[in-house]
Amino acid sequence: MQSFLLFAPEVAAARAAGKPIVALESTIISHGMPYPQNVHTAREVEQVIRDAGAVPATIAIINGKICVGLSGDQLETLGSSPDAIKVSRRDLPYVLAQGRLGATTVAATMICAELAGIEVFVTGGIGGVHRGAETSFDISADLQELARTSVAVVCAGVKSILDIGLTLEYLETQGVPVLAVGQPGFPAFFTRDSGFQADFQLDSPESQAAFIRTKWQLGLKGGVVVSNPVPPEAAMAPDEIDAIIRQALREAQQQAVTGKRVTPFLLARIKELTGGRSLATNIALVKHNALVGARLAVALHHKSA
Repeated sequence: MQSFLLFAPEVAAARAAGKPIVALESTIISHGMPYPQNVHTAREVEQVIRDAGAVPATIAIINGKICVGLSGDQLETLGSSPDAIKVSRRDLPYVLAQGRLGATTVAATMICAELAGIEVFVTGGIGGVHRGAETSFDISADLQELARTSVAVVCAGVKSILDIGLTLEYLETQGVPVLAVGQPGFPAFFTRDSGFQADFQLDSPESQAAFIRTKWQLGLKGGVVVSNPVPPEAAMAPDEIDAIIRQALREAQQQAVTGKRVTPFLLARIKELTGGRSLATNIALVKHNALVGARLAVALHHKSA
């Protein structure tokens, strides 16, 4: 497995020196934001992690390798190429074997992070149970990955285009603990509160690290969701965003958008309907997650030292 991994010089040096490392996904670059904001945001997020004392490792599939940490040129290629494949667990062998350009989802990034020995992964929002899943069976592979892969995932909850209640029920069934930072409520990506509770509120990186380390030391495999609400000044009004999401969902259904095309379609349409404000919220929450994730990685590093 290690033969598939290619570490960027900064990440290789961090591994050799035993520094804390934070994994970052790449579908947020290729499928989550428009160019050039995507590349600009990716660089800013990486810098937030460096400033907080950890080393960023953005992960993507390039030329038959799992690249752990990307150069500036690689970020540009990923952000501007229309050919980047959205890679989840099922897609990894194909994209690697065919030497294709691949952007990793939450599920694939968790797999790659674990292979690379990285314990903390930062994203915007995790995937979940789609609205209407009781008939479509559309459930993100992210949830099953959280049940089996031992990586802590820092996020702003699940994307509010999803069925948040059913997503939390699924995570409970799979034994995946959901932590909340700074509040008892589980966030809803664009808004701070989904109306649902997290399992446990742990505000400090030290308490989060103690929980996560204890879970894994007990032999309880699988991830931990660390849900971190969008900063108040960047949050959107719940009623407004809910109405826009319902409209975008209707349009996706009318246009027969299915499978892995659903989330990029909805996010792009929501950006249009909000006049770009949803993109600003998305960028703000990812940066905030990067700060929380970097502090957690440092705390976990101290916990194992």
